[in-house]
Amino acid sequence: MIDRKDLGSWMDGAPSAPDYVKGSSRGLPGTGPGAVAPFWRRPLSLLLDWGLCMAISALAFQSDAMVNLVLFVAVNVLFLSLFGGTPGQFVLRVRVHPVRGRTPMIVRALVRTAAMLLILPACFWTKDGQPLHDTVAGTAVVTV
Repeated sequence: MIDRKDLGSWMDGAPSAPDYVKGSSRGLPGTGPGAVAPFWRRPLSLLLDWGLCMAISALAFQSDAMVNLVLFVAVNVLFLSLFGGTPGQFVLRVRVHPVRGRTPMIVRALVRTAAMLLILPACFWTKDGQPLHDTVAGTAVVTV
């Protein structure tokens, strides 16, 4: 008789070795500063950034939806390029760190933000705990 353990399950996640450390294939340490940020910090920082953009839009632009989006892109590109993290990421003590190549951070920020706006790349994660928009941009979100 075939058992569920024989077939595996999509709920088990991607297959990996039991001793695999997230981020090790990207050159990140397993724990401490520079390690892959916990999952919960990502959506929370996104909500903080989006809330900041909505508040600015409500105060200055009568809550225009297109202004919200433009502000979100501007905040992401500007803060990632200059400081390595958005205001929400600074509050939650995570940063966006380049992990491969020699592309300038402004290009990485543009690619990462454009891919994040597509929403779908944010739904697929690698075994290193990084969504596709970070993989495409050659970045990783790490703890400080």
